Amino acid sequence: MPLSSDLPRGFSRRRFLAASSASLAAASSLSSAADAQEAPSASPASGRRPRVAAINSIYRLRSHAYHIAGRFLLGYTRNGFHHQPPFDLVRMYNDQIPEHDLSPETCERHGVELCKTVEAAIGGPDKLDVDAILLIIEHGDYPLNERGQILYPRYELFEKIVNVFRKSGRSVPIFVDKHLSYDHANAARMVATSRELGFGLMAGSSLPVTWRQPEIEPPLETPFEEAVVCFGYDRGPVEIYLFHALEVLQSMLERRAGGETGVKSLECVQGDAVWKAAAAGRWSRRLLDAALSRCQSCNVGPVEQNVKQPLAVFVEYQDGTKATVLNLIEQVSDFGFAATVRGRPDPVSTCFYLPSPPGARFFDPLTWNIEQFFAAGKPPYPVERTLLTSTLCDFAMRSIHAGGSIIRDPAMAVTYRGPESSGFFRGPYVDAG
Repeated sequence: MPLSSDLPRGFSRRRFLAASSASLAAASSLSSAADAQEAPSASPASGRRPRVAAINSIYRLRSHAYHIAGRFLLGYTRNGFHHQPPFDLVRMYNDQIPEHDLSPETCERHGVELCKTVEAAIGGPDKLDVDAILLIIEHGDYPLNERGQILYPRYELFEKIVNVFRKSGRSVPIFVDKHLSYDHANAARMVATSRELGFGLMAGSSLPVTWRQPEIEPPLETPFEEAVVCFGYDRGPVEIYLFHALEVLQSMLERRAGGETGVKSLECVQGDAVWKAAAAGRWSRRLLDAALSRCQSCNVGPVEQNVKQPLAVFVEYQDGTKATVLNLIEQVSDFGFAATVRGRPDPVSTCFYLPSPPGARFFDPLTWNIEQFFAAGKPPYPVERTLLTSTLCDFAMRSIHAGGSIIRDPAMAVTYRGPESSGFFRGPYVDAG
């Protein structure tokens, strides 16, 4: 999961919060008032607290399972007060046992059964006795394929869960952390299975629901014309952060006029070809400057001189909207977004803010939204968003591997409507999280 950088030199936390508050007060008319979110009512008809199982890749310090399943056990801060999720995490399965594995002591301390199989963690080979499932397959020692994609077994473990659903004649909501799958065909199969069996499926990361500076939530039917997302990552396969950048893009552009129409084509270029594409008008340097202006981590000096090996992903939507995702390693480590809106003279822009580890409080809004999902059985934002971002990420890695080929594939034609509320956390994160 991406980590936010430190505050700029000489920029105190108090000054940062004051500047943030001033920025929020001056935000554009696209900003909306904070949602009146209430804690989910999760008690089923039986009167007992709902039971949750966690199917993880690993459970060690700072792993995604540590942060998400850990919040179900320990709670987290919400609106200045401790919030304890109204669920019981009853069982845990870990696909790998790394050095410094924390699962035995964690499970013993909290009365969680540590299981040796996926099936045992959710009730048995033909019995389902939990009310919701966390599928958190991120981190661990997994191989890469020839395209540089980590072969996380999200789909394979999802299938083990679904086999129990079929045998038991019952199904429950499943949350899938980050991608649905690195393979777009398997991602589509997962969504199709949830529709076939009638269970809620939610997926994705913290990016769409973390704090935004300023707090911009474009209303549905916003007439976006072009967008740019910038980020920077060099600590492993580019796929890790590229997925997050595509989520930033999609969580904003899905709110455009007509809703999500799907993607017509995708292309990746690297090196000098990125700057040449800007000069040729393929993407907007003005929008990049607007996005970078929101990022605390933005480096000094010209981006063309700082960045040694830029990467650009060009996305053309079916309705003609254009977008560019830029990996600018030496220039920025935050996620910045900017877009032109028809009828507005200036771009709209924001930074998707990620508080630093070890707390990594961007997991607070994600866990809150998972709670809403488990309580209602219906995700607060469509799983089709993650299907599209998983698909685009897969094809982006294929384009890079093929030397920048243009990809046109009907699998990218995913259509859906964005949610009324984006569900992101608002206010100074030290108070609101």
